[in-house]
Parts: sequence; C-alpha cells; structure tokens
Amino acid sequence: MSCPFRLAVINDEITQDFGRACEIASKDFGLSWIELRGMWNKNIVDLDSAEIAESRKILEKNNLRVTDIASPLFKVDWPGAPLPKGRKRRDQFGADFDFKQQDNVLERCIELAKAFQTDRIRCFDFWRLDDQAPYRAAINDKLREAAERCAKSDKILLLENEMSCNTATGEESAAVLRAIPNKNFMLNWDPGNAAALGSTPYPNGFDLLPEHRIGHCHCKDVVRKPGGGYAWAPVGAGIVDWVGQFRAFKRDGYHYAVSLETHWRGAGTPEASTRISMKGLKETLQKAGITC
Repeated sequence: MSCPFRLAVINDEITQDFGRACEIASKDFGLSWIELRGMWNKNIVDLDSAEIAESRKILEKNNLRVTDIASPLFKVDWPGAPLPKGRKRRDQFGADFDFKQQDNVLERCIELAKAFQTDRIRCFDFWRLDDQAPYRAAINDKLREAAERCAKSDKILLLENEMSCNTATGEESAAVLRAIPNKNFMLNWDPGNAAALGSTPYPNGFDLLPEHRIGHCHCKDVVRKPGGGYAWAPVGAGIVDWVGQFRAFKRDGYHYAVSLETHWRGAGTPEASTRISMKGLKETLQKAGITC
C-alpha cells in the first residue's frame, strides 16, 4: 500500500499462458496490477468473447486489476510515405492489421478497455520514416482524432515512444504533446526505447516532458554493444538512470503504472528473464527510496 505507483508487468512478457502469468504476477511478484497485450498466442485485439470472459475470471481469481490495453493501434505504415531503405519487419506481438483497419482496431480497443475495466489504451504513431516532416501534421491529426473518439467513451489514449515508430525520444514526445493538447492524450513514457536510439532519457528527455501528461511508464533497460547498436538488459543493469527517474516520478506525484516490459531474454526463457528483471526493478526502486 505504500507504493506510490501501480507496479505492474506486461503479461505476455512472462508467458502466453495467461493463468500462469497472472499467478506469477500476483503470488510471486506481489502485484495488484497487470498490463494486457496478448495471451494464448493471440493479440489482445483478436480475443473472442469466451476468451475475454475466461481472462476476466483469471484476473479476479488473482486479485489483479488492468493498467491498460497495450494495443497495436497505429503500429502500421503511414499511407503514401516512402518506406525506409533496408527496414526490417518489426515485432507486432501477434497483430497483423493495415492502415484501413485502424479505426476498427480503435473501436475494438475501447470495447476491451470497458470489458477489462481500465481507462487507458496504448497506441503508437506509425512505423518510423526517414523523413517524417512532410507527414507529421497529418499523423498528429490522426492521433488527435483517435483521442477525441476515446474521450467520448471516457478513455485515455497513451502514445508510447517507440524506437521503431515516429515518436521515439523524449524530445520527439514533447513535440507531439505540444501539438496535441487534448487532456486525454497522454504519454506512455518508455526510457528504454528512447535510450535504444542513443538519447539520454533521464534527465535530458524527461525534463522536456510536461509531468501532467505522463500517464503510463514501461520499464526495461539497455546496454550499448561495443560495435554499435544496443541490447536489452534487466532493469538496473543498463544505462538508463532508473533511480533518478523513479525519484523524479515520486517528486512529481506520478501515481500511474510502472510496468515491467522485460524484452531481455538472457536467462533463457521469458519467465526466468522476467523474474530476474522484476527483482532488478524492485531493487532499483529501493535504491530510489521507494518500497513497492
């Protein structure tokens, strides 16, 4: 009860077995919150009514509340824009939708948010372009339109800064938040994603962000490879200043989700790796003077 944040984990970072993921989150990690992205080898958008009913029973059994719907909304190409040279296919966590289907995806996410009793839906702002400037205003219009639709259902739209999408760093996030002032349009702040592109998420990027517009946080860590590039790491074992970030959150009165998005697989399996990274996350919180 003393934790100022909604400490959580993304369920499918542990296992696709939703029952086991919830049991680990609740009993082993001692969490009261969980973030939903996919289960039973299906993206959350593709769950049928029976699967939704079953997952709700599992959540209730484990006394878990849902932080948000970690949807694949707008993780597609922007129509008419040239594709970056040498682009590799990115992980969509079981989602396979095109631009024309995004309005339907949004409606489905609103239904899911209602079913799972959360007020938050995560989105992106389209696969990263070599030059987004000619399309940025139109992309912002699409995000603003989605936020307005969410507002009609009392839902918050969370834009994740994602290194493979057009908003990746704190600097880019601040610019989008300025362009879209809607109160229910907030940031899913992911320092690990920002660090993967070579920026310094804390304090440099974070200090540019309006504190009242951060509505969710993903936790993972990054190390630099000797020959260039990056690799994922357990929280607390990389270059992100998570101790400073958590202290700043507490100082600013941030009280929404701090959700582990493991990504690192150095322990051999998703479950084993998530266990190590959750241990690192809790130790990092303690170093910041926070008990969760």
